Amino acid sequence: MQERLKRYSLILCLFVFLFVVTGGGFHLNPASAFAAALSGTPLVIYAFNRWSSAEFRQQHARPISNERERALPQ
Repeated sequence: MQERLKRYSLILCLFVFLFVVTGGGFHLNPASAFAAALSGTPLVIYAFNRWSSAEFRQQHARPISNERERALPQ
């Protein structure tokens, strides 16, 4: 129950943050700022979940070069 409440409150905070930043930064009227925050919130959540997944990290990890392997103490 607390975990769900925490998630929803973080989503609400993200929505309010996007509402204020996009509305103030781009000088939008309130309806446009609301629409931007409404469409931006799921996009930011998806991007963060994709970036923080272990599978994404493994796909985009840089291989260690031989020079760096030799420089590491054993």
